[in-house]
Amino acid sequence: MTSVFDQYEQASQRSKQAVAPPIRHDISTTGFIQMKLQDETPIFIKQKVNFMPSEKISHMCVSSNFIVISMANHILLRIDMKHPDTPEEIEISKYIGNLRLSGLFLDPLGQHLIITTIPKQGDNTSAAEIFYLHRKTTKLKQASKFRGHEITAVGWNYANTSETTTGPILLGTSKGLIFETEIGLEGDKIFTTSLEQYWRQLPNYLPLYGSKELEGLVFDIGKDSKPPITGLEFRRIPNTDKYVVILTTLIRIYQYIGAVTSHDEKPLLQQVFSKYLNRKERFNQLESSLPYSKMQLYFSSPQEFPKTFSWLTETGILIAKVDSKVDPENILVNQQMLPCPETSLLSSSVSRKKNAAPLSFVLTEFHVLLLYSDHVKGVSLLNQELIFEDIYNDAFGKLVNITKDPMTGSIWAFSERAVFKYKVTREDRNVWQVYIEKGEFELAKQYCKDNPAHIDQVLIKQAEKLFENKEYDTSALVYADTHSSFEEISLKFLQENQTEALKTFLKKKLEGLKPQDKTQITMIVIWVVELFMNQMGALRSSETSYLQNPRYIELQKQFDSFLATNKVEECVRKNRSIIYNIMASHGDKDNLLRLTIMNRNYEEVIRQHLYKNNHLEALEVLKSQANKELFYQFAGILLQELPKPTMAALISQGSYLKPSKLLPALVSCNGDEKHAREIIRYLEHCVYEQSCQEQAIHNFLLSLYARYKKDEVMRYISSQGQDISMVHYDVHYALRLCQEAKLTEACVQLSALLGLWTTAVDLALTISVDLAKQIAAMPSHHGNDELRKKLWLKIAEHVVREKDDIQQAMNFLQQCDLVRIEDILPFFSDFVTIDHFKEAICNSLQEYNRHVQDLKEEMEEATKAAEIIRKDIQAFRTRCTFVQARDTCNTCEVQLLLRPFYVFPCGHRFHSDCLVAALTPMLPLERQTRLAELQHQLTLASTRPDELAKHNQSTHSGSADGSASASLSTKEQIKADFDDLVASECLYCGELMIDSIDKPFIEEEDYERVMKEWA
Repeated sequence: MTSVFDQYEQASQRSKQAVAPPIRHDISTTGFIQMKLQDETPIFIKQKVNFMPSEKISHMCVSSNFIVISMANHILLRIDMKHPDTPEEIEISKYIGNLRLSGLFLDPLGQHLIITTIPKQGDNTSAAEIFYLHRKTTKLKQASKFRGHEITAVGWNYANTSETTTGPILLGTSKGLIFETEIGLEGDKIFTTSLEQYWRQLPNYLPLYGSKELEGLVFDIGKDSKPPITGLEFRRIPNTDKYVVILTTLIRIYQYIGAVTSHDEKPLLQQVFSKYLNRKERFNQLESSLPYSKMQLYFSSPQEFPKTFSWLTETGILIAKVDSKVDPENILVNQQMLPCPETSLLSSSVSRKKNAAPLSFVLTEFHVLLLYSDHVKGVSLLNQELIFEDIYNDAFGKLVNITKDPMTGSIWAFSERAVFKYKVTREDRNVWQVYIEKGEFELAKQYCKDNPAHIDQVLIKQAEKLFENKEYDTSALVYADTHSSFEEISLKFLQENQTEALKTFLKKKLEGLKPQDKTQITMIVIWVVELFMNQMGALRSSETSYLQNPRYIELQKQFDSFLATNKVEECVRKNRSIIYNIMASHGDKDNLLRLTIMNRNYEEVIRQHLYKNNHLEALEVLKSQANKELFYQFAGILLQELPKPTMAALISQGSYLKPSKLLPALVSCNGDEKHAREIIRYLEHCVYEQSCQEQAIHNFLLSLYARYKKDEVMRYISSQGQDISMVHYDVHYALRLCQEAKLTEACVQLSALLGLWTTAVDLALTISVDLAKQIAAMPSHHGNDELRKKLWLKIAEHVVREKDDIQQAMNFLQQCDLVRIEDILPFFSDFVTIDHFKEAICNSLQEYNRHVQDLKEEMEEATKAAEIIRKDIQAFRTRCTFVQARDTCNTCEVQLLLRPFYVFPCGHRFHSDCLVAALTPMLPLERQTRLAELQHQLTLASTRPDELAKHNQSTHSGSADGSASASLSTKEQIKADFDDLVASECLYCGELMIDSIDKPFIEEEDYERVMKEWA
């Protein structure tokens, strides 16, 4: 349960929370995640250390997680934060005696502690002493050489990495003197360096000090005034041999910058101070009545050069950037005073001492913590606002000091009776907002830590600022990277009539879209094209010579560049009709043509040329592109205007084009003879040179021949041949064309091709008898003698009855071997005498006689052959073979006589069961079924004849008497059927073996098993 005191402590702390503006969304964001913009944890959180001092705390120092606390009872408490439960108590009263401890100085490594003392009363510093304590011992070592000097500041060597020695360090005194020394550890013995060997005397100061007092003195900033040194730091400037020494007094800041030529020379920094011995020092001065001042440097790590300088004065905290590159004599640049806040984050009832200066302070990267006697305030270095306040309980006494561990950056505050630690949690969390308010947007982006919500707010503020300053183009670029409302930003530029800025915004927005944002890409591309068209259209309408206008030329270049980007090119390709319509609506034919060429949209290019009646240019574009579909699409239009060049272009494409797809264009252009002749030229190229076999092409060519080149019809029909299965045109269509064109000879050929022999001969007889003879001779190729005889008789009848030419009719008997004299006699008139046919009749009778003689010889040969066959059959019935006792089965190689067997004429021998087993897989399925059935019947016949008889009675329609003789005959029949199925041919020599030659040795279902066995 929380104690009442803890509740009070929480109530006495207040942190100012920055209010972040809300997130706005944009069309380019799909699934933007709402993020918490503000961390509710305070930047500074106080934690009380579980430590109760036995006396009041006077001093405390922290470094490398080592804490040294000095209490009023002259006890030093040394704590290792890695082991906080085992503190070391060191009694120092016996070393300092009646002196009062004035300061504790711990080196960055936490190994070397310098303790300074002064007399308890009075201003006499001659009795001041310095003591040294190493981390590994509890015994103080007095540095007697510094007796009489009150050390008020120590400049530690941050480049030192040794735990046994401090390296060169600077000591500042209350009288403005600067000493350089080195304190070390040799073995187990703690010692201070031999000052007599290390220090040098400076002749400039001999009149002012004794020689002993000058040992180790490297500089005197006061000479006359002797101001106390309140802060002292030195660093080596990176990548140079220069060192810088910064020290402060109550009212001044001194800088000493110089090169160190030899790093082995002692004292080291005497080389820096030497050039200021005879010249006036450079310092900054502020009036202050405070009896103290404090200096701090901020660095992100001890090895790095400091970034920020701070100095506590009566007026406030002087803040400066540390930069060694601006001015070689001044590294503290951009100095500004941070006033101490007079307001409070807590209730007004809490009393405050007005205009009180802080007792001490701690500098962080972006804040400064001011320590007062009863509270701590945190102020932002960027906007000087009070962001934190912490009130301390009086039970712990007054606050004494606040300090920071230079190595770890932890912050410690202590009062008279308590120690507190401040935890710093992401102190840069609100820096981006402060930089926004100051207008330093680039710095604000750096401190957004890649937080998309914060970066978006920075960009929005930056864009708004640019818009207010009328830097519209730059503002558009920044707006495009935000998640602001797309419509809102576009409307802002439209209201200001800033077309260029709007285009910039849209193009930049387009760059950030992903390929899957197709709708947004399409919308933006169309909008930008419309804006370009408006601008270019306005110039075209206002000037006749707009092509020479520099503004128009620049717009054209921008437009071409826009269209050339990948996203735009792809979008235009997918929405080309919309883009073309926009350009056409603005009358921009030049860009329309350019775009079609750029996108290789040759269809639109050709359309534009045809629209302008530039048919020759359209034909050239058609020939230069590779899309054959455009040939089919535009061939008809171009053929109408340019028949010869267009047909030459089609012929030049060769087999790349399909003639059948060009048919619609060709058919539409065959209205006159000029176009028809060009079409015939192309079709002849397809038929005779490309060997086109498409029937439509051949039919179209034949139709054009019939109309415009009748003399080519017969040549074409003859070239196709007389085999109807080999011709490529429709014979019925061709016959109809030739009939309409009255091409009788062609009709004869086509009728013969269709098998209309009678019609063909009738038509041929109208032309010539010789043509009819040719047609009549054609059926001989088909082996139809009856038809040939019929056709020849028709020709003979025509010759006899129409021409009454007996001699020519008699010649038919020699031209056709199927026609006899008796066949043509009925065609002659009754008045013709037999003398005209005597020779033909005699020849016919002789032919019959020869035919009868041939038949008689064939009958005698058949009788002899039948006798030979009968003898062979009789000899085969008496044929036998011998089986020896040592003969074995060709399959199982077991003696043949042990079981029933088969012997084939070829000499192969098989056991009956072996033959069945080997033959069964080779038989068809139905024969395998039959074989199994016969085997079953044989088994029944041998064992149970009665069952066999019943089985046969049920399966056969024939009657059965059930006698033993009937059973015997049935068994013999079954055995005969079985032998006929099994032993009809040899297993090795028969047709089954030949048929199985293509079968695999191993079946698929046995393949894996066999492979495993072989493996």
